[in-house]
Amino acid sequence: MSARIEDYGLIGDLQTAALVSRYGGIDWLCVPRFDSGACFAALLGTPENGMWSLRPQGEFKPGSRRYREHTLVLETELDAPGGTVRLIDFMPPRETKPDVVRIVEGVRGRVEMEMELVLRFDYGSIVPWVRNLDGTLLAIAGPDAVSLRTPVQQEGRDFRTVASFSVAEGDRVPFVLTWFPSNEPLPEPIDAERALTDTVSYWEEWAGRCHDAGEWREDVRRSLITLKALTYAPTGGIVAAPTTSLPEAIGGVRNWDYRFCWLRDATLTLLAFLRAGYIEEARAWREWLLRAIAGRPEAIQIMYGVAGERRLIEAELPWLEGYEQSRPVRIGNAASEQLQLDVYGEIVDALYLARRRGLEPSDYAWALTGKLYEWLETGWELPDQGIWEVRGPRRHFTHSKVMAWVAFDRAVKTIERFDRAGPVDPWRAARKAIREQVLREGYDPERGSFVQYYGSDRLDASLLLIPLVGFLRADDPRMVGTVAAIERELLRDGLVERYRA
Repeated sequence: MSARIEDYGLIGDLQTAALVSRYGGIDWLCVPRFDSGACFAALLGTPENGMWSLRPQGEFKPGSRRYREHTLVLETELDAPGGTVRLIDFMPPRETKPDVVRIVEGVRGRVEMEMELVLRFDYGSIVPWVRNLDGTLLAIAGPDAVSLRTPVQQEGRDFRTVASFSVAEGDRVPFVLTWFPSNEPLPEPIDAERALTDTVSYWEEWAGRCHDAGEWREDVRRSLITLKALTYAPTGGIVAAPTTSLPEAIGGVRNWDYRFCWLRDATLTLLAFLRAGYIEEARAWREWLLRAIAGRPEAIQIMYGVAGERRLIEAELPWLEGYEQSRPVRIGNAASEQLQLDVYGEIVDALYLARRRGLEPSDYAWALTGKLYEWLETGWELPDQGIWEVRGPRRHFTHSKVMAWVAFDRAVKTIERFDRAGPVDPWRAARKAIREQVLREGYDPERGSFVQYYGSDRLDASLLLIPLVGFLRADDPRMVGTVAAIERELLRDGLVERYRA
């Protein structure tokens, strides 16, 4: 069984990421991309599905834990009867081949340590062929190869690699694990200490470019570093999460793969970057977006792969027992085939705000979004699956219609503010028609609130976005009634449920 999800820390190299538990184990790592097969999948199964542990022998307790200031370098202390060690875990930002670097530092006394490496490719299903090549551990199966370099002597035991070593105060023992295509030569070794210096410098320089965030600047900077870690540097795509199949409820079946680029989620990340002054990330995301959605506007997907892939076939992995027995474990995501009208508004709103925040204009972006409007002039009247990706009949979701209104509202404002050419009168007419319909069909006078979809009496947390996107003022009586109803029916322990399931 893996650790609890709250006991993991994230490390990454801007192309993939790993989860490190406070007990010294790496239980999740997909290589070479976020959406590649996992070589460590114990998070969703057992240690036999792949993990890499560094820990004191015998009894020990996890101690303090932190990220080095303004970096994604994770430090975890482990306390044993003989002393304390510190694990320094990080992934250097890279061009092609991912490295996971672990340095065991002696903090106090002398600690007898043990390492256990269980490599299992393809989400824990494939045991590789492992051999020692002049002091380098080499594991190969199919297209995947992994090397482990360390001064510590290792041995194979029951299809695992194990080692024992001693760490005294002041000692630093490095371990460097590298993935590479099995048809290519073994990569040149990297120096762990130099890689640490370079990685710290990279993150400190990046974090240092954050605009002043006032009272909460350190929390904002830490959040931005986490968001940056979810970007796929080669293309500018932004994944929703580095994991798959963590359940909505323990033991439940709503276990989805989030290692893809949701247009909605990515636009929110983009806005956070823009507000903090990270124009380069916004520019890279816009270029990714324009490549991903190019084609027929009615064929826009709600999500894409990190390089813009459209076919995200969903499958179940029956050999994994799931996080805390939450089955099934899924890879891919069938929701990529859904129609969700709100993404049109999210796209246009993000591009409009990017221009307002200083991103240079793009004639290509304006031409492409013009094609979206041509379809949306009639497409907005269709029912859809909505923001929560309901796997049932399509409905006229109120939030979806509001975001269609946002699309036309921002189109009109782009023409008015930035002197762009376009059919402003038809777009104003569409904006007006959508607004009138939402106020007529999406509002229940008897309830005194907006509803989840036309003809329904159900509430939905997405209705709280109505004033935030400018559709109505927050003090409009209809909005005041909606907020009060959501507080009564969806508020649980200070948090708001999406809707009543």
